Amino acid sequence: MLIDMTDTLHTATKKTVVETLLAERHSLPLTIALHLVPGVLIVAAYLLIAEPFVNAIGYPIFLAWAVALVIVLFPLLGVMFWLGRRRNGRFSLDGVVGYREKSMSRGRLVAAVAGLIVWMTVVSLALTPLDNVVYENFFTWVPFEGAGGSATTYLDGYAHSLLVTTMLICLPLTGFALPLIEELYFRGFLLPRIAHLRAGAPVLNTVLFSVYHFWAPWTVLSKLIFLFPAVWLVWRRHDIRLSIGMHAGTTLLMASLGTLALMLNLV
Repeated sequence: MLIDMTDTLHTATKKTVVETLLAERHSLPLTIALHLVPGVLIVAAYLLIAEPFVNAIGYPIFLAWAVALVIVLFPLLGVMFWLGRRRNGRFSLDGVVGYREKSMSRGRLVAAVAGLIVWMTVVSLALTPLDNVVYENFFTWVPFEGAGGSATTYLDGYAHSLLVTTMLICLPLTGFALPLIEELYFRGFLLPRIAHLRAGAPVLNTVLFSVYHFWAPWTVLSKLIFLFPAVWLVWRRHDIRLSIGMHAGTTLLMASLGTLALMLNLV
């Protein structure tokens, strides 16, 4: 009898959690938690697992952040598929990841994504001095190795061969897979569930996603600027392909060019 009651309670609790997560609307406290907790877990994974491991093998600390992101984001993708299984009876993102209406024609989508990639690339690079100023004035206390306004700080001081190897390892991860998972989660899973906030939804989503990067808080302001157009368009057009194209497209482009430049000894 006790075992039956325990099983029933466990099933009811699991059902309540699933129903809460898959509800059409998320409360503000839940929204904040679901946006920020992954960032906390990434920092914890970095400090407890990734940093000691990468330091032990003597590789650039940039690899540690890639490892930490993998440790958290890949299971997060698994949770979304699990929610899909609970909802649909099979592993799927149907009913879990929204804004998949494909409201734009292929030609308009390609043009929009190309424009967004140019926007994110140019603006993020142009705002690097802002990141440096914010870091120097407010975040020099951050204890992470390689912290700083420059995107290459994490790679400074290592042998060329290690840099190339690290970039090649990270290219498919930080260049494509991890940004893709972030978009599926933040824009596909979370953003539709705060759509009742109307125009406030893309604003809140952009702010919380920027803050989620606890490992680089000095970049929050610049992220707000270069990410918002894509988030707003996803919300407006209900088409997640826009932010996936911009985010994964830009990171893949910049990571590929950076890796190529390293291999050719151009930097």
